[in-house]
Amino acid sequence: MNVVGYIALGMLILGGLLCVRRAVIGKSFADRVVALDTLMVIIICGIGVWSATTQHGIYLDVMIVASLIGFTGTLMVSKFIDRRGAR
Repeated sequence: MNVVGYIALGMLILGGLLCVRRAVIGKSFADRVVALDTLMVIIICGIGVWSATTQHGIYLDVMIVASLIGFTGTLMVSKFIDRRGAR
């Protein structure tokens, strides 16, 4: 399980770096928001993989809190984009 976990974490890190790249050089505000939201999902998945690899359940609580923060942030930014209009 450890080898598979470390391979999965490596792929998640690669995906996270690509999301950071897109967030930095995104063409529009909405594009950057989607990249940061995807990065949050990748971080949550990374916490889940780490929890399975180390077999510690405490990380699952951290996953729940991070997902709630990410969801709330995405809702707030989408309301902002809706009022302002995507440019």
